Amino acid sequence: MEWYCFPLEQVNSTLGPQWKLWEQPDEFMSRGLWAFRAGEAARLQGKERFEGFHLAVLRARHAEKKDISNQEVLITLAGGAGLDVEKFRKDLADRNLLAKIGEDYTRGVQEHGVWGTPTLVFNGRQAAYLRLKPAPPPEESVKLFEELFSIIYHRPNILEVKRPR
Repeated sequence: MEWYCFPLEQVNSTLGPQWKLWEQPDEFMSRGLWAFRAGEAARLQGKERFEGFHLAVLRARHAEKKDISNQEVLITLAGGAGLDVEKFRKDLADRNLLAKIGEDYTRGVQEHGVWGTPTLVFNGRQAAYLRLKPAPPPEESVKLFEELFSIIYHRPNILEVKRPR
């Protein structure tokens, strides 16, 4: 599985197509840019460490309601995920990481028509946006994923399933 950056701040921006989140100065108040940047810094320490860090960030944001725009929160999460914290700090400060965020966003929009998260792309072909709440119990997660995969990948004629509220 590969994870790509897709900042909703960019897709939801009212500042026009010329405005790019990943081109903003470090002082720009963003809800998620530092988390994406931290993810790229973690990725430099290997896939396994990245995945542990990514899971920690998702838990911190969605389960623990922590502020993942705060660099100190991200640094603490990096340490807890087993990253080399000094290397992480150094890499986090590198603005060159921002280019990858822009590349991921642009690729998602141009190649897959992504407009929201999470969007799942199977084998570079079939893409589908998923909205799920609440999360299924852990013992049902794999079965649910397999069922979703089957529908998304093997039934490209199914374009949308939506429940009225």
